[in-house]
Amino acid sequence: MMKLGYTILYVADVASSLSFYERAFGLKRRFLHESGTYGELETGETTLAFAAHTLGNTNFAGGHIRANESTIPLGMEIGLVTLDVASAHAHALGEGAIELSAPVTKPWGQIVSYIRAPDGCLIELCTPVGEQMQHLTQDPEAGAKMPGHFIRPLPAAPP
Repeated sequence: MMKLGYTILYVADVASSLSFYERAFGLKRRFLHESGTYGELETGETTLAFAAHTLGNTNFAGGHIRANESTIPLGMEIGLVTLDVASAHAHALGEGAIELSAPVTKPWGQIVSYIRAPDGCLIELCTPVGEQMQHLTQDPEAGAKMPGHFIRPLPAAPP
């Protein structure tokens, strides 16, 4: 049986991308390789990783599309789950994200917004659905155990 192990986003500056995700979403850095071309964040069961475009160029003989150079988002996204999309959305914008779609409630009850990170990656911020939502409303601390990505509560802003 296959299992999703990690998602790698190819970016121009790995350290800057790691820093943005730390500031904007409260994610913790697992490591940044000394070469600066690869790094990972603690995101639960599936790792979110970043690799430099130069590393991508060695992996793909034909090159690749750079999200930061595309005027429109690429046809893929990462989804970060939170109980408070509006606050997470506003905080990410304050950290340099670009708004694509403000938070809206979908017909199935999920609240969703879309932003682009400074590195060009498309990010969906959303509330949990179905069993994830029931589990979280019964045990708010369960978010850290939830499969996939979960935005932990952001630290309070300094006075």
